[in-house]
Amino acid sequence: MSRIGKKPIALPAGVTLTCDNGDVTVKGPKGTLARHVENCIGVEIRANEVTLSIVDEKADDVQAKHGLYRALLANMVKGVSEGFSRNLIINGVGYKATVTGDKLVLNIGYSHPIEVIAPHGITFSCPSQTEVVVSGIDKELVGQTAANIKAKRPVEPYHAYGVRYKEESVVLKEGKKAGK
Repeated sequence: MSRIGKKPIALPAGVTLTCDNGDVTVKGPKGTLARHVENCIGVEIRANEVTLSIVDEKADDVQAKHGLYRALLANMVKGVSEGFSRNLIINGVGYKATVTGDKLVLNIGYSHPIEVIAPHGITFSCPSQTEVVVSGIDKELVGQTAANIKAKRPVEPYHAYGVRYKEESVVLKEGKKAGK
């Protein structure tokens, strides 16, 4: 059995989890998420705790799937109760970001502003002109949206201009030396 897969998932107050033929639905104060769990993994719901078990040990990669589905369901429970967010920093002369409606408008050194439309379930906010916060209840979607924004202007290694995660550190290269 997977060490991660054996851990039970605690359900906070206000969060309900239902399983119907492998279709798992998690409802909470922030919204609802659904996912299909393969037949080789069983989902058991007891009071305020969910445990996953291996049903078919002969299936391929069943150990990995046991841990995978446990982590995915734990992320769903955390998402509908607390939510997820990723913070991005924009660094550069004249670089800035603004939010208009559900669009994020980035001025990041191109001749035109870059517009990023928020996918369903994602919200953008800008605490300052150089910070962007991507938040939502689906961890995968929040991470992918933040990665798509970061890919619009990768950080260059000499001045650190570009878009990066707040917790990411940039290793700068040394510039050219002056003549002897």
